[in-house]
Amino acid sequence: MRAILRDDDDADDAVQDGVLAAWRAIDRYDPSRPFRPWLMRIVVNAALDARRRRLVRRAEALSDTHEAPGIRPDRATDRALLNDRLREALATLPERQRIAVVLYDVEGYPHAEIAGVLGVPEGTVRSYVFHARRALRQALSVFREEGT
Repeated sequence: MRAILRDDDDADDAVQDGVLAAWRAIDRYDPSRPFRPWLMRIVVNAALDARRRRLVRRAEALSDTHEAPGIRPDRATDRALLNDRLREALATLPERQRIAVVLYDVEGYPHAEIAGVLGVPEGTVRSYVFHARRALRQALSVFREEGT
């Protein structure tokens, strides 16, 4: 068995497993045939099974710094929760503030273009963005305090 498994402890385990399997299958033994080859075949099969299991289950240890590619599930959940809370907070803003902050911070439009879209002076757009950000910070501060 050591020749098959190349490890003394694994070979001992395989012999024990084989003898136990032979004992459980003793009713299938044909007494007109030699006992030793029958028992050896069962023990060899146990060793071969152990070797196959070891090869299939072989795993390499991961380093502490190794991470799976992509976003971790906990981070994805946190991100989804933040997005939900952000949408809820945006929904509480007055319409013009919501439009101004989304166009400026998300879409990247300059204040002057947003002013043209909304039909208000550029300073008013700056005010809308300022007040919207302040309201969003306040609404999301609970999220930050929870540690997520």
